[in-house]
Amino acid sequence: MSAFRRSKNEGGPGRTGPGDRGLSAGGDIGLGVSGDGNEITVRDIVTGDNNSITHQYHLPAKTSPVWPHQVGVIPLPARSFQHRREGDRLRAAVEGGGTAVLSQVLTGMGGVGKTQLAADYARAAWDDGGLDVLVWVTASARSAVVSGFAQAGVELCRADTDDPEQAAKQFLAWLAPKPGQRLCRWLIVLDDVADPGDLIVHPDDPAHRYSLWPPASPHGRVLLTTRRRDAALFGEGRRRIEVGLFTPDESLAYLTASLNAHGRTEPADQLTALAHDLGHLPLALAQATAYLIDSGETAAAYRHLLADRATTLDHLTPDALPDEQATALAAAWSLSIDRADTLRPAGLARPMLHLAALLDANGIPQDVLTGQNARTHLAAHRTTTGPTPQQTPVSTADAVRTLRALDRLSLIDHQPGTPHQAVRVHQLIQRTTRDTLTPHQHDQAARSAADALRAAWPAVERGTDLAQALRANTDALTRYAEDALYQPDAHPVLYRLGRSLGESGQVTAAIDHFQHLTDTTGSRLGEDHPDALTARNNLAIMRGEAGDAAGAAQALTDLLADQTRVLGKDHPHTLATRGNLATWRGEAGDAAGAAQALTDLLADQTRVLSKDHPHTLTTRSQLATWRGQAGDAAGAAQALTDLLADRRRVLGKDHPDTLTTRGNLAIMRGEAGDAAGAAQALADLLADRIRVRGKDHPETLTTRGNLATWRGEAGDAAGAAQALADLLESMVRVLGEDHPRALTTRNNLATMRGQAGDAAGAAQAFADLLADRERVLGKDHPHTLTTRNNLATMRGRAGDAAGAAQALTSLLESTVRVMGPDHLHVRIIRQNLDHWRNEAERTPGTSGNDHS
Repeated sequence: MSAFRRSKNEGGPGRTGPGDRGLSAGGDIGLGVSGDGNEITVRDIVTGDNNSITHQYHLPAKTSPVWPHQVGVIPLPARSFQHRREGDRLRAAVEGGGTAVLSQVLTGMGGVGKTQLAADYARAAWDDGGLDVLVWVTASARSAVVSGFAQAGVELCRADTDDPEQAAKQFLAWLAPKPGQRLCRWLIVLDDVADPGDLIVHPDDPAHRYSLWPPASPHGRVLLTTRRRDAALFGEGRRRIEVGLFTPDESLAYLTASLNAHGRTEPADQLTALAHDLGHLPLALAQATAYLIDSGETAAAYRHLLADRATTLDHLTPDALPDEQATALAAAWSLSIDRADTLRPAGLARPMLHLAALLDANGIPQDVLTGQNARTHLAAHRTTTGPTPQQTPVSTADAVRTLRALDRLSLIDHQPGTPHQAVRVHQLIQRTTRDTLTPHQHDQAARSAADALRAAWPAVERGTDLAQALRANTDALTRYAEDALYQPDAHPVLYRLGRSLGESGQVTAAIDHFQHLTDTTGSRLGEDHPDALTARNNLAIMRGEAGDAAGAAQALTDLLADQTRVLGKDHPHTLATRGNLATWRGEAGDAAGAAQALTDLLADQTRVLSKDHPHTLTTRSQLATWRGQAGDAAGAAQALTDLLADRRRVLGKDHPDTLTTRGNLAIMRGEAGDAAGAAQALADLLADRIRVRGKDHPETLTTRGNLATWRGEAGDAAGAAQALADLLESMVRVLGEDHPRALTTRNNLATMRGQAGDAAGAAQAFADLLADRERVLGKDHPHTLTTRNNLATMRGRAGDAAGAAQALTSLLESTVRVMGPDHLHVRIIRQNLDHWRNEAERTPGTSGNDHS
């Protein structure tokens, strides 16, 4: 029974007259109330000389509430609600027999649909008749949890409404099972817990501290939804369920059903593409659908707006949010970012997210975001207040803890076990973050990200995974912030990206990249700017790598004239271009001319740079190579022996250039007649390649190929063929079946099969290879022409001398057109043609004989 007392002045010092219709002393009035039918009796007593009246309310004892009983409002189902695998996991997790409390925690980034999954689970449990009490609490703050539990305490336990904390404690105590107590099957849903600390009341006061986690009960269940991933939320008796994005099929089904419900249809391919553009995020799909319906726009038009960098996500928000949503897409993560910035180390989460928002959503190497350049950015843009916060250095441990803080708020996924793709960020979180940056902040973050990428890029790419990740991140940065990368000059990471593409064998992509870089530097910085000249040099080299040696030589000739005019004849860049020009002249067929040009260059580099400068050493390597190509294999081997000693002394025994010199020396020894010695030297080199660069590095794979070739030349053709077959599997796995090195391996494998006696099988392998080389490299690429020569030769060995002669006649015409009449390859083809013509005349009408 409760009593509420209050006093009231009735108008003055006089007594109430007989005719007054006011309250009379001693009278009582019965007041009816709604609810369970209980009646409140009110008795008025006049006391004191000022006629004050005290009202005493006498409440009869309440009966227990009628079960089933619900406290709080479950959100309505979303339109076109999708059945999801996470829902199945929720329901499958209920333990049979009810022997222990089952607490489940749905965690995931904002917008993935955790609340809808929880609501669907709660409605199903309620509708199935398996609950006596259901309590739904929107738990975004501690006060909200206390209020929700207090309401349940009032409704279920006759708790005092004037003391919410006591009412909440009374409710929690009521949930705990007691002997002889009436069985109660309950489910409590705590939706959108923003901070694990919100489930502790008076955390700093041990005397009054208590937990808001419901107690263990054999008949109770707890479901909690949160963006947080803190360890405090999980543990024994609490099952964690990660809620991810829609699958592509779920996204398409959702968009289709939502639009159809409003009489709208869109092409399935456009809806599929729209779902991909929105990253399959349920919240984004819902708001995009509402926007399409409200605006009448097509999915294609919406995608165009989404791709426009000038359009912020705010502009793509419907006027009225669907499905009782309280937050527009652009603001879905703002509170999480604010909270992450308060976690230790305070003030670093936001600038870290600024960097991550400009990089590859699918995986950022941890070293990029924790290296010195990134840490300098974090220190300079720390968001905490106080005197000169930028003067406080940020350690590597601080940077890692910042990533963990962002992960705890589900703003990123941080997986340190995959260092090359340790950080993943949803593309819409990235987009929202970029939208908040001023132009100056955006450009600052972009240059910092570029610095961080360049610093993390090893001079020697020891593994393909890291190189691929760095290329992907640089691509992303270029998409999001290309303008910033040309202020004030072209950032070095742009050149590193192109070189990495070339080093990995993606020559066509490298050409496209350097062509764009050449055009952009020329238009933005001027055609005579050093950056523009450097881009032209790289473009010419990649054209040569793609097979256009003559075109590369002409481009370098033009570049050399401009560099001499702008930079001077002794500038290091001018000297480097002379070396590149000599190389591609040699590749175009003039080996002797290349050797002479390199001899002249070597003298100038020794004078300008010093005899031990890396560029001088490179010229010596190139000079030795072209001497060998010109026919002096023994002289080339001696020159490479001398160079190897100097490179070991200057660069170290494991430097890539030192290892390359060892490979070239081994090959030149083989060319000079020592095939067995070449094979042994390459076997020794292979062990060091694996140790230094890894077993899957392209240069390691190339050494394996060279080793197999020289083993074959040393007499073990069958063993070489088997080694090349094994190598081909590795090449295809690491580089792809169309990579130029994979195609070269196929060429060498076919050659060794022919040398092992299977001329017909080799001819078929060359025919298959020719089709792929024409498709990948083009009909006029030198490697394609080489394959035609090998195919003709192997057909002749298989017995078709006349067919070989006819094929070589056609090949000679193509090679002269592409390479000129004096190219070494032309001379080789002429020799082969003469041989097979003679064979055809000597053995007319024969087949199946090997006349090699």
